[in-house]
Amino acid sequence: MTISVAVSGASGYAGGEVLRLLAGHPDVTIGAITAHSNAGARLGELQPHLHALADRLLEETTVENLAGHDVVFLALPHGASADLAARLPAETLVIDAGADHRLEDSAAWEKFYGSPHAGTWPYGLPELPGARDKLANAKRIAVPGCYPTSSLLALLPGFSGGALLPDDVVIVAASGTSGAGKAAKVNLIGSEVMGSMSPYGVGGGHRHTPEIEQGLANASGLDVKVSFTPTLAPMSRGILTTATAKVAPDLIARAAGGPAGTEDVAAALRRIWVDAYADEPFVHVLPEGSWPSTKSVLGSNYVSLQLAYDPRVGRVIVCCAIDNLTKGTAGGAVQSMNIALGLAEATGLTIQGVAP
Repeated sequence: MTISVAVSGASGYAGGEVLRLLAGHPDVTIGAITAHSNAGARLGELQPHLHALADRLLEETTVENLAGHDVVFLALPHGASADLAARLPAETLVIDAGADHRLEDSAAWEKFYGSPHAGTWPYGLPELPGARDKLANAKRIAVPGCYPTSSLLALLPGFSGGALLPDDVVIVAASGTSGAGKAAKVNLIGSEVMGSMSPYGVGGGHRHTPEIEQGLANASGLDVKVSFTPTLAPMSRGILTTATAKVAPDLIARAAGGPAGTEDVAAALRRIWVDAYADEPFVHVLPEGSWPSTKSVLGSNYVSLQLAYDPRVGRVIVCCAIDNLTKGTAGGAVQSMNIALGLAEATGLTIQGVAP
């Protein structure tokens, strides 16, 4: 089975990462590689690490150039995918790495993005309950945001298992600068970022907030409220998310007051997370005493997790590390493509990181 694939936005970080993964995918032939302002340029000038594709010329991002492929990846700015996707053939598998089709609530989209809602596609986070069934044979897939990927995977077992309360969820996540895209911005130049960390989108204003709430609500059937604060870290790629939530009183009561031999709360929580991810190819709960680091997942589709229970405040604390460009974007997109096409889910992806 040979699959022809086109990639739009190939001059950016997300598009470049999609191409890096596809270049090693045994079932894929890379067709059109497109861009907007960089159309006509040689790919190697903009993505010098993509040696096998260096001599390819970037074409204009048009329906005509993208149509005719089995799969089209849209790695475009938010708001730029919907019109293009609507004009692509229905039989083409279109995978949108932008935000246009992630949210189910049109009011939330309009509030956070300020434009008409383009509709909702199957959500490309296979680890969510029921997600693989929705992705199988899908022709349209919305890739999650990088922060929602790490946040949802951090807390998903607790909410889907009824172990956490929905009204006081706090998430703080640090991301590398590649999460802001490749366009030049003064606050992202080296002299501004090196040796410094800074918050942004403080006070519930970040666009990924409703996406995180949506995923946790769907997993739990509850109205989940999240306080989300992103921070910018002095590194090029990676996300370290720290997520906390109150533990359900009945779980605490069962663990602390049950019959002899009942696990304590920390052990009960750990068992929930370990069992939830036991069969997941890319999500791993670390051995007790080990904690995630962004460096350990660099360049991989791997998700590294650890959790602890704070009995003084009755909260679970979960730390999650991902590569924002791989599992957080392109890796999740390829993983979803594999499921949609009936391929082995891990094809073309790796759990091995890069060090030092």
